[in-house]
Amino acid sequence: MPAGRVELTLLGQTLTVRTEAPPEYLQRLAAYLEERVNALKAAGVRDSMAALTLAALDITDELFRVREDTARQEGDVGKRLGALVELLDRLAPEGPRRA
Repeated sequence: MPAGRVELTLLGQTLTVRTEAPPEYLQRLAAYLEERVNALKAAGVRDSMAALTLAALDITDELFRVREDTARQEGDVGKRLGALVELLDRLAPEGPRRA
């Protein structure tokens, strides 16, 4: 898909973003970010830039945690597969028999 321009309004400011992503996707991202910022403002953060920064840090923290969990799970799967291969090797050390 060729790059296009998407206009987003975030915290009252209009931004034009050049992207290959569908406009609806970027609008969902902006809506999610604005929702997080508004939650922080409702919790007492008055400065919009501070709320935006805190929301960005919180979302980045979520991303990093998901990446760590994914890496840990992939490592667990690798270990389990390795243990299974070892067990199968012990049970059938000769390899498959051909008829």
